[in-house]
Amino acid sequence: MSTDPRTSHAPVGSRHEAPVDESKMRRLALASIVSTVLEWFDFLVYSTAAALVFGHLFFPTLGGVKGSLASFATFAVGFIARPLGGVIAGHIGDKHGRKVPLVGSMILMGLASFAVGILPTYASIGVWAPVLLVVFRVVQGLGVGAQWGGAAMLLVEHAPVKKRGFYGSLVNTGTIFGAVLGTGFYLVLTAIMSKAAFESWGWRLPFLSGLLIVGFGIVVQNRIEETPVFKELSARSAAKTAGLRKAPVVVAVRRYWRQILQALSAFFVVNGTYYIFISGVLDYGTKSLGLNRSEMLLVVMVAGLTQVVTIPFFGAVSDRLGRKKLYLTGAVTMAVAAFPIFALIDTGNLALVFLALVVGFTIHATMFGPQTALYAEMFPADVRLSGASLGFQFASVLAGGLAPLIMTALVAEFGGSWSVSLYIIAMAVITFVGVATIKEHFQRDLYELSDEAAAERAAVESAPVGSAGSVGSVGSAGSAAPAHAGSRAGSGAEAGA
Repeated sequence: MSTDPRTSHAPVGSRHEAPVDESKMRRLALASIVSTVLEWFDFLVYSTAAALVFGHLFFPTLGGVKGSLASFATFAVGFIARPLGGVIAGHIGDKHGRKVPLVGSMILMGLASFAVGILPTYASIGVWAPVLLVVFRVVQGLGVGAQWGGAAMLLVEHAPVKKRGFYGSLVNTGTIFGAVLGTGFYLVLTAIMSKAAFESWGWRLPFLSGLLIVGFGIVVQNRIEETPVFKELSARSAAKTAGLRKAPVVVAVRRYWRQILQALSAFFVVNGTYYIFISGVLDYGTKSLGLNRSEMLLVVMVAGLTQVVTIPFFGAVSDRLGRKKLYLTGAVTMAVAAFPIFALIDTGNLALVFLALVVGFTIHATMFGPQTALYAEMFPADVRLSGASLGFQFASVLAGGLAPLIMTALVAEFGGSWSVSLYIIAMAVITFVGVATIKEHFQRDLYELSDEAAAERAAVESAPVGSAGSVGSVGSAGSAAPAHAGSRAGSGAEAGA
């Protein structure tokens, strides 16, 4: 299928293509980035702690590889909870606004992280320590599951059409910076503290800082306005012409299940390789290759920091080339590079390990950069947050949450990294197939509703062969924006489904 942006759904001349206040966009971008940085800092410091200390602090009776597996299993639990957070956020965000789930998620995440920071270990309260660790990790998962969709759609739906990929990528850049910040925090702590002090109380400090996100959530609630897309949804719903749905998640699953599966597949290798690089490789380098813990933390942190540049870069590239073509290129490149990346890591040479991770993170950015805009353009306005969140969060369970656990198990079973390379290739194949089947709606009108999209498709499909130009307002190949001020494809009652 063609991925040429010129043949896809571009809203040129749409009445919604109004000038955008650049100062407002900078404020929104800053708010979205900071909220995402804080949210993912809290969520991902857990991965570093799981690799470094949780195994013997909370699962001391298991020891060795079993302790690491148990520690990474609790890490994965947070991902299992993410889809539920996404479902809740999707329902709330498509009914009450994109800002509501964003603020709620920050408060939830901050409180859960603080609770982990004050949690006694197995030595103090026995089996209740891992039990409570799992409970708090579940709450973290709910919080981060709710956060991404709200932050992503808040930014994309405000963005200028021709910069949608760039602005959307900033949310994903925030996740990277949050992870790097968390790794950097632990790097400083391990460098300035003795091993005994770090394992006794030092590891708690990043979690205790979670209260910062609660305060920022209150700031966002008071300072940031709702998106223009949702404002129109609300206005149309009040006028009973169309707009908000009573059960947006149900509508998203019923009408857009294919797109949700495609979104899930698209995120598979992106999410899986990211957690292999930031957590799995850290555990592998320190335990299997015998590399120094602080040095490995530094290598992972600095290599990951390159994505603060590469993700926005590839997001901007997608504004010119389209999302799909760039994404497919990234999936193929990741599969080709899987064995060379681990061949460099297996040398045990820190410079080559760093090179391998930079290559891996750069390939990862070719997909993660355009992903937010791709997702936003796959779904109509009234179910956008629900559809995008479901695809994103279910992939996080199947790919990201299990990746360090699967990597550790593969290395333990087969004794080498070649099995991990095959694992990456398998995920890349899933992503390639999923993205290849996406019908790209490059720079589509984000105000379009699901009933309008269905009417548009029906008009195109019912048009006589060779007479696409006779469809009128539907336009060539179904690519023109619908007329929002004119006739409605569905009544107010239908829109309430």
